[in-house]
Amino acid sequence: MFGVAAFLLFLIQCLRLFDVVSDRGQSLLTLLGQALLGMPALGIVFLYVCVGIGLGRALRALQDRSELQIIHVGALVPSLLRAVGIYGLGGAALLLALSHFVDPMSVRASNDWSTSIAADLVSRSMIPHRFTEVVDGVSMVIGSRDAGGKITDFFADDTRGDGTRRTYFAKSAVITRDEEGFVLRMQDGATQQLNAAGRFSEISFTRYDLALDKLTGSTDPGDGIAGMTSLDIVRNGFATGNWPEAEVRALVRRSVEGIRVIAMTLFVAALAAFPTGKRRRVDAPIELVVLGAAFVERGLASYLPGPAPYNTGSGAILLGAIGLAILLIRLRVFVPMRIRRSA
Repeated sequence: MFGVAAFLLFLIQCLRLFDVVSDRGQSLLTLLGQALLGMPALGIVFLYVCVGIGLGRALRALQDRSELQIIHVGALVPSLLRAVGIYGLGGAALLLALSHFVDPMSVRASNDWSTSIAADLVSRSMIPHRFTEVVDGVSMVIGSRDAGGKITDFFADDTRGDGTRRTYFAKSAVITRDEEGFVLRMQDGATQQLNAAGRFSEISFTRYDLALDKLTGSTDPGDGIAGMTSLDIVRNGFATGNWPEAEVRALVRRSVEGIRVIAMTLFVAALAAFPTGKRRRVDAPIELVVLGAAFVERGLASYLPGPAPYNTGSGAILLGAIGLAILLIRLRVFVPMRIRRSA
């Protein structure tokens, strides 16, 4: 089920990125690569739902073939619960690997690739003595460009801001790369800005490094933590002795994904791991039950109060507690209300 869902989302990713990649003159390989690098983030969102649906379908199949009754009559419930536990722990381990390592590495690779695309787009747009629109709202023109890549009389106009306008001009420039990615290194120029209130400002510079993704809008660097694996965050924390709130929040958010799988496994097992002898029963589709539980869990995680950043796991903890309580009651570990029979 996860494979089918991932394949469908991969096709949707390709369709979503097709116009963006084609407008920038990139190849089909770039389209497939960018779509593939976006899959770990999507997989984190729906993997635990697929785990719950898969478990529910398996248990319902055992119920329909009367095998679930045989398991309970034959005192094989511990083996069944052990199998469910291994299944849930395996799903949690997979999701934790995705959230702590695979997704950050894919974000880092995607950003690096996007900066390369931005450098290629800007480079191809630099035609001497001709205004060229790089992206919507950004135009540039250059005086000349020699075989070594040195640019003279660079000018760029950026009108993407709401009511603001920014221009860059320099006597010379060159596209190079530093530790942050590809940049346009300008020499002897100035940057001018006209804000929405009509106020004009100008800053002159001897050298100015402009990140190319700012001209193309191809990446969203955010706070940089999205591209750091949890191992990098922990290593930096122990090395510096400083644990910023944003990094702690990222670690907690990633770890909560594993708790979601365990909570969903407990909830589904509590509902579907026990046979019923009713001939006429109306069972809600297990897929709808799991989707509803996931929707409620996400809502609780968003709106339940609690100490930050640990409130992000409140929905999963509550869902797991409900599932565990139902499971213990149905296993007769405890009965909330015992009714005495009169002699």
